[in-house]
Amino acid sequence: MEKFLENLQEAEKIIRTSDHMIYVTFPLIKDKRLLLKILLDAKTAVAKGINSILQYEYLYKRINLYKDAKTNFRTFQEQCAPKYKITKQEIKLILELFDLVEKHKQSPFEFIKNEKIIILSENLKTKTLSVANLKEFLVLAKNILRKIRETMKNHS
Repeated sequence: MEKFLENLQEAEKIIRTSDHMIYVTFPLIKDKRLLLKILLDAKTAVAKGINSILQYEYLYKRINLYKDAKTNFRTFQEQCAPKYKITKQEIKLILELFDLVEKHKQSPFEFIKNEKIIILSENLKTKTLSVANLKEFLVLAKNILRKIRETMKNHS
């Protein structure tokens, strides 16, 4: 099976699971680790969606791919996003999601307060992650996957 299809299917599976976790599981057990898992899964799903687009476009020789992830993301942003109707606002949210995951990975300390996760950085700056933020990231991931499917269907 084509790599871009595999990525797409994995992303869709991750989104279904995360959706269930945030709307069903989390309200029942209220465990902060679940919110962090949903955050990481949302990032994985979005990244797989982006990779799927890049691989599909590369397969049809419309773009070049590089070893550098930042260069590939720029290619996605400049050449692919408009074609797939991914808006500037969605790109901004993608970057926010990736930044939050990075802050989480580097954070020496996190805690939960009023159903929000507070992520502390080395210099004690805080980033707050709420259930509403996570739902927004999941909606973003779903929209991107829907746009990928529609665009690929129309161009095949």
